Amino acid sequence: MKNHLTTLFYGVQNFDEFIKGIQQAVNQLPPKGIFTGDNLFTYSRNLGFLDDEAFMAAFNKNVETEEEKSIIWRNHTLCWAAWNAMRLDGDLIECACYKGTTARIVCDYLDFGKSEKQYYLYDLFEHSVEMDHHGLPDHGVDLYEKVKQRFADLKNVHVIQGSVPEIMHQFAPEKISLLHLDLNGAAAEVGALEFLFDRIVPGGVIVLDDYGWLGYSAQKKAEDPFFAARGYRVLELPTGQGMVIK
Repeated sequence: MKNHLTTLFYGVQNFDEFIKGIQQAVNQLPPKGIFTGDNLFTYSRNLGFLDDEAFMAAFNKNVETEEEKSIIWRNHTLCWAAWNAMRLDGDLIECACYKGTTARIVCDYLDFGKSEKQYYLYDLFEHSVEMDHHGLPDHGVDLYEKVKQRFADLKNVHVIQGSVPEIMHQFAPEKISLLHLDLNGAAAEVGALEFLFDRIVPGGVIVLDDYGWLGYSAQKKAEDPFFAARGYRVLELPTGQGMVIK
């Protein structure tokens, strides 16, 4: 049994004191099954994903930053959803893919290049102050080409630049087995759901990356009635993600 310890926490007023408190708590625990980071502190957990050799190989191959290392549990949740999606009819979608790190972990974990399925990755890849969500460090005019190059060896992965959901009118599969939304904005996510929900096959999985985060509560408030109108409820996960199985 292993631990996964990082110091990546958001919204902390006094970071040094907070981390000191976390360390003091960790010192009182048996040194097994502890997870810290991504605003999670758990203990006495199996953390079975740390023993999944295929997942850990894909994860360690692709993560670079401390933030990427901290969201390992979120990554494994998505890999679980993608693994289940591979058993169904339909293709995979991610909006927005940013640097493509998460999608590349999924591809390597599943050996996706050998599949007949297609994986569609959408993003603007650039940011401007007029947008209703925050920018990220690697946003810029060259990010699109960098992400395309990252997946150049996988002919069934399609990196598409454009605004969601508008760009989907040009490029979107007819059947979907996995929909991963990480758009950081309520209007864009609901727009994507309105356009794509009917294309998701029975048993298909929707993963909402921001759903459980207080800072993105506007998305939860917009998505709850969308799903309720169709007879579904979102499961809020401790990772901050939301999940729906159609």
